Amino acid sequence: MVSEKLDAHPLPPRAAAHSLPPDFAEALRQAISRRGLSLARLRAHLVQRGVPVGQSTLSYWQRGVRRPELPKAMAAVRALESVLELPQGSLVALLGNRTAESARLMPASFADLRHGDSGPIADRLLSQLGAYPSSNWYNADLELLSVHDTVTFDAQYRQRGISTRLVTRSRKQGPDRYVTLYNGDEGCRIEDAALHTAEGCRVGRMRRDDGGNTLVVELLFDRVLPADTIHVFCFEIRDDSGGISPGYFRLFRDQCASYLLQMRFHRRALPARCTRQFRTREDAVPVESADLPCDVGGVTSAFFRDAGPGLAGIAVEWT
Repeated sequence: MVSEKLDAHPLPPRAAAHSLPPDFAEALRQAISRRGLSLARLRAHLVQRGVPVGQSTLSYWQRGVRRPELPKAMAAVRALESVLELPQGSLVALLGNRTAESARLMPASFADLRHGDSGPIADRLLSQLGAYPSSNWYNADLELLSVHDTVTFDAQYRQRGISTRLVTRSRKQGPDRYVTLYNGDEGCRIEDAALHTAEGCRVGRMRRDDGGNTLVVELLFDRVLPADTIHVFCFEIRDDSGGISPGYFRLFRDQCASYLLQMRFHRRALPARCTRQFRTREDAVPVESADLPCDVGGVTSAFFRDAGPGLAGIAVEWT
């Protein structure tokens, strides 16, 4: 709730249309500067219009760290155009025609991590862990047999935590760790994300993308695995700092025999729709898509046999 009166004087007449730069972040930055608004005041104007947007999210948008995802953020972008006195549709046009099916869905973890194939941020964080393996591919000596992810949500539709159990087999003698990557939801404070281990591993080195949403962690085993050895280990990531969650997807670089994803929702904040989806790549439309039931206890489950390569997960719609 905004308690102060935002404008003691009426807004001046709408300024003449300005020619916007082709980049959304630069256009937003120039428009904010032209209106002379701080991000706190801009956020307050948006709240007055019934469109709450976090101040950190506005900062990310104007710096180009992130972009609003359409159609989810359409109301916010339309409100920005109004507050900043821009022609209707001018900011929307700079975001391109991205539908819900093609919008970016951040994978929360990679089954395998390859240098040069995991994105510049992940590559930078991985390089901070030391020299790359000889294969240029983290986790290459572990075959992924089974993954069970459980994602919990709070009453504000935010992700609270992800617990993961992995069953692996060593392809040869030598594996003694697993490297995992986590991408938080939009607006998260990655510095506040915490990782806790259960059986089979302990936390090693950890690197964070300051000001971003990416975390890379080494999970150390208690021994060097002999060849053809089954190893089970568990860990949990706790992070409730993000905004409304669009769902959860795991990226598999190779095939995984069994993947079970479960979501546990707060009973006062059940989703309107849950959809099991599989995509061959991040920006592709789903090749598999099916509605899922959410039981009276607030749990939905998706099972994937021989998942990968690709992204497997559940997309969530709240309203």
